[in-house]
Amino acid sequence: MSAPLIRVDHLRCGYGERIVLDEVSFEVSAGEVLALLGGSGCGKSTLMKHMIGLYEPMAGSVEIGGDDLASASGDLRERILRRFGVMYQSGALFGSMSVLDNVRLPLESFSDLDAAAIELVARLKLRLVGLEDFAGFLPSELSGGMQKRAAIARAMALDPAILFLDEPSAGLDPVTSAGLDALIRRLAQSQGMTIVVVTHELTSINAIADRAVMLDREAKGIIAIGTPAELARNEDIRVQRFFLREADTP
Repeated sequence: MSAPLIRVDHLRCGYGERIVLDEVSFEVSAGEVLALLGGSGCGKSTLMKHMIGLYEPMAGSVEIGGDDLASASGDLRERILRRFGVMYQSGALFGSMSVLDNVRLPLESFSDLDAAAIELVARLKLRLVGLEDFAGFLPSELSGGMQKRAAIARAMALDPAILFLDEPSAGLDPVTSAGLDALIRRLAQSQGMTIVVVTHELTSINAIADRAVMLDREAKGIIAIGTPAELARNEDIRVQRFFLREADTP
């Protein structure tokens, strides 16, 4: 059996002296779509930010391809960061730049490709997400779902092995959300990408995830790991309430 592409090992993370998550351990295999889920404030986005190196763990480690991200520096850290792309919840597109220029930017900054090759690659990425006809548009001229697709195209610009997607369906209507779910699943299958998705949308979890890691705010960690079907049958009352959409009783 091959080694996991991502390994989170006894991770403790938080802000200042406040611990948000503790003793978090799981692995992600190559080609897997893994959902990080749980209620509001459970630490989903905090976990992702530590997995992509925005914050340093209080304890434990995050390994990408066998390399510890937190302890890496210099060229090694740069190589680790190149292994993944990130789509942030807001999309984080540059509003003064066209969709094509947003996708071109990572290629211009971090590749040795000439201008013609950069143009070709950027347009290919837009085609993958169905936006080839909107290359010249500004982000403000796109719908919310199209902005998310453009952000995914930019995250894929440097051909990373891993995509991190933070709440891709947030703020989208059900039809647009379903289209985005289908895109994510297609990218995983056709491009062989490993995808980690932060979400609390049950429909998306069932549509795209091979496995899910469920976090809980009070537990400050993982309360369930498994396929969406396995979590739906989990006997933990906290997991059941999430999957049945039941409110906590006072």
